Amino acid sequence: MRGGELIREARLRAGLTQSELSKLTGRERSVIARWEQGVISPPVDSLMEIIHACGFDLPFTLMPIDKSADQELQEALLAPPSERVEWLLKDLGPKRARSGH
Repeated sequence: MRGGELIREARLRAGLTQSELSKLTGRERSVIARWEQGVISPPVDSLMEIIHACGFDLPFTLMPIDKSADQELQEALLAPPSERVEWLLKDLGPKRARSGH
């Protein structure tokens, strides 16, 4: 999720309009709108200030990158659609049997 999407989500969850958020933070409403639209990206410190003004926190933690599915996804993207459908049906077979369908 991008910074602007996070800002919009926090603002809506807080029940705030862009104008109300602008007054709370001292930021221009037009800047908030451009962030939310993805026209420009907010700096991290501004993002955190806006999120906090909405009553939320956005914890940052460093995590190792998980590339375990990358190769499988690449192969799936290169496979013809008919082969992908076969994989899906094969994978759904046991699940459908367990659910009684």
